[in-house]
Amino acid sequence: MNTGVAERIETNVAAHPASDTTSLLQVITRAASDASVDIDKMERLMQMHERLVMRDAEQAFNTALNAAQSEMGRISADANNPQTKSRYASYGALDAAMRPTYTRHGFALSFNTETPGTETVRVICRVSHKEGHSRSYQIDMPADGKGAKGGDVMTKTHAVGAGMSYGMRYLLKMIFNIAIGEDDDDGNGGIPPVHSAWLEKIAGIADDVEAENVRKELK
Repeated sequence: MNTGVAERIETNVAAHPASDTTSLLQVITRAASDASVDIDKMERLMQMHERLVMRDAEQAFNTALNAAQSEMGRISADANNPQTKSRYASYGALDAAMRPTYTRHGFALSFNTETPGTETVRVICRVSHKEGHSRSYQIDMPADGKGAKGGDVMTKTHAVGAGMSYGMRYLLKMIFNIAIGEDDDDGNGGIPPVHSAWLEKIAGIADDVEAENVRKELK
């Protein structure tokens, strides 16, 4: 195969981006065995193939996401927030309802965290699909351990843990566009935003003393 043939292949692929990726790879394999093919042309053909593979993987991701969402309905609340007298869906309930569906459609989720500030925890979810495409989602949660009035109401360890727990739960709902029950405000509807963020933390506190401190801060 000479450089003229390689140029024609390159032009044809560029003009028909929907060309079969496997067929292109076969052409590249044959060209690689021909010493007369220009290396620069080969590199461009390889780059085209890589772009086609990435495009196909992203299309497969989006198709699978659509299929998974079409099978996911509202999820019933299974937990109580005594401070707001409301019900919400725990991470366990979300996971039990959603994991069988999203894994069946080829998705896998992994979580990580960053610390963009001393009083914030950033929860990151990487969603990978079996066809090779992945997408990252993130949410920043308060983790300074202080209440609405500025007092310390929990240890930094509890604050980070609560932020991570809520971040994971919110991301899981957001990624697959899941609604909980009738209204998914975790019982904070009508509550000023500055109070809402701290009321959320109470549900993740196991220490009764710290929970009482939070309640005092919000009075």
